[in-house]
Amino acid sequence: MNLSSSFLILLFCGLVVAQGTIETNAMTEKLNSLEVKMLNIGSRLENYESRILQLEQKERNTVIFSVGFGEDSPFGPFNTDVTMIYDHTFVNIGNAYSPVTGVFTAPVSGVYFFTIFSHSGGEHTSWLLFYKNNEVILHIHDHPSDDTADNGGNAAFLQLQQGDTVYVRLKQGTHVYKARTVTTFSGFLVKQNS
Repeated sequence: MNLSSSFLILLFCGLVVAQGTIETNAMTEKLNSLEVKMLNIGSRLENYESRILQLEQKERNTVIFSVGFGEDSPFGPFNTDVTMIYDHTFVNIGNAYSPVTGVFTAPVSGVYFFTIFSHSGGEHTSWLLFYKNNEVILHIHDHPSDDTADNGGNAAFLQLQQGDTVYVRLKQGTHVYKARTVTTFSGFLVKQNS
């Protein structure tokens, strides 16, 4: 074998090895590029999953209710205080108000806003007590009068812990007129505690 043949064989082998190295480097770069793209996709998926969980949590923590009465009729007087069981539901998102017991139970801790309104005939005393757990927070009160009808209302922002209860009671010996459009109890979550 002469020197030029040996040189050609070595040159050919060198080119083959160089081409293999170039192809290997190109494959490595492509794999690295694919790996980076996969990591980016994985990161985006985690962000989307996190956002979906946040939206689901926000939906679970939406609390709004407004209730009144199904039929118009006088209610009371009674020999003892009576919890008002509002049986007509305008809205009860989150199902925190029970139309069976008349009690709102806070599903999450936070600041809530509540309103109570009432209608009564003027010939009787009217007195509704608004409770948080077993404590009177506010009330609506009206003395007997010569007019035929009186309306009253009150409202409060309350800091509630999960499981706290809020309800309205008719004071013994008084009355109210159960009317869907004027004797109501409503509330909603303003801000959830972090």
